[in-house]
Amino acid sequence: MLVIGLISGTSVDGIDAALVEVEGIKDDDLKIHLIRGQTYPYPAQLREQILGLCAGEKLSLEELVNLDDAIAQEFARAAQEIEQGEFAELIGSHGQTLFHRPTGLEQLGYSLQLGRGEVIAAQTQKPTVNQFRQADIAAGGHGAPLVCKVDAMLLSHQEYSRCIQNIGGIGNLTYLPPKCNPHWKQEVVGWDTGPGNVLLDLAVLKLTNGQQKYDQDGYWASQGVPCQELVGQWLENDFFKKVPPKSTGRELFGLDYLKQCQLEAEQYQLSDADWLATLTELTVESIVISYRRFLSEIPQQVFLCGGGSRNLYLKSRLQAKLAQDSQVMTTDEIGLSADYKEAIAFAVLAYWRLINEPGNLPQVTGAKAPMLLGQIHIPVYGFRIQPSSFAR
Repeated sequence: MLVIGLISGTSVDGIDAALVEVEGIKDDDLKIHLIRGQTYPYPAQLREQILGLCAGEKLSLEELVNLDDAIAQEFARAAQEIEQGEFAELIGSHGQTLFHRPTGLEQLGYSLQLGRGEVIAAQTQKPTVNQFRQADIAAGGHGAPLVCKVDAMLLSHQEYSRCIQNIGGIGNLTYLPPKCNPHWKQEVVGWDTGPGNVLLDLAVLKLTNGQQKYDQDGYWASQGVPCQELVGQWLENDFFKKVPPKSTGRELFGLDYLKQCQLEAEQYQLSDADWLATLTELTVESIVISYRRFLSEIPQQVFLCGGGSRNLYLKSRLQAKLAQDSQVMTTDEIGLSADYKEAIAFAVLAYWRLINEPGNLPQVTGAKAPMLLGQIHIPVYGFRIQPSSFAR
């Protein structure tokens, strides 16, 4: 079956779309082939509104509804454009996360993704699965990270222990024990490690007065020297000490957090390059500390994916910190696109929902049981919603 996977992550760079051929009746029969992947940037005004809302700006209910529609229409456009003459039978859309509250001891979690599935289904005339997190949250889980089961089915190795380390706006890992272990599936774990690119991107945006959105290849940061004393201070944040399951987002590691970091950095009189190197070091150290604190062993291989996998300075710092314990590579090197792995995962999760295969791993999210993930929207064939001209 040809399936389209769609996601825009916490970096709000744009909509990652993957056209994927998916096969397999059960999870461990899974086979995929990426036909093509593409990132479709948001219109500038729409991206600014999303980022503003994530930073705490207020809007009316009517404005929220309009934003939901506008995001859905951009997702539908991405789905239509990625086909390029092929015919996909299903869409899996994660949507755009605006708010995430992890499940706590005394409260159920809450996670808000915009981009209505029924709009995407109507506009594309394809069955669409969205709202993947809600069933896991209802079962007491965090609703994140959700890609761990897909990682396990596609990327586990017979002999080597592996970590699949996504570095998007937020970092998250999947630990994969060797498949030679008879209970390897039960030992797959995962969680959010902390900030990925989000603080770096916000810092670059400010340093360049909006002219650059990110530090390409980590070149700017590579010219600086990280302030280890500051990094050590930041790592005292409770999130890094919290035992998994755990998840986070811009609600914790966002603009307000960056401003506090800037205040604490003033006494060190860092250059711009030093500042970016120090923020990079926080991402690196948060990953390494997470491995050392919460994994039963340091993985023999670490495979990076997401936008941060292209940050050569970050990658080199991670390899240096792990030293000889692990070999740091990207998922490209084992046949799965580092740029579109998350979009591929939501194509698979939509496929699993269609065949009634649970998509979560309870030991990862904290849910009480395996759950069918996502709401299915069947289009009324022949009825299409007229695209708006919002933010164009």
